[in-house]
Amino acid sequence: MKRKSTAVWQGTGKEGKGHLTTQTGVLDKTQYSFSSRFEDGKGTNPEELIAAAHAGCFAMKLSFNLTGAGFEPEELHVEGTITLGDGAITQSKLVLKAKVKDISKEKFDELVKDAEKNCPVSKLLDTEIVVESTLN
Repeated sequence: MKRKSTAVWQGTGKEGKGHLTTQTGVLDKTQYSFSSRFEDGKGTNPEELIAAAHAGCFAMKLSFNLTGAGFEPEELHVEGTITLGDGAITQSKLVLKAKVKDISKEKFDELVKDAEKNCPVSKLLDTEIVVESTLN
């Protein structure tokens, strides 16, 4: 399986502008710029997209883990935060709020740890990964 996206950038790093388009069309010439990346400007940015990708990948991997262990997740709510500092991504933090019936905290923690280490985006990222989880 292969997935692709296209980035187009015009101009200098600070004054230029660009747009991103994904194969599925979910992003279709979605604007990004210095302002949307380093300030509060309108548009998206690479770190926001990485945070979404990591949160989504982790949630799906955990769902597969839970189902494979005989548990049905009601809801996995994952907030991803990417920290960028000194020109590098220094951390990906995932905050999980999970609703899963009839699972022990120990078994849940074991399956969360596996998802943290084994979702494909976690394997890709060369940074500190922090997962905070709450089981309801």
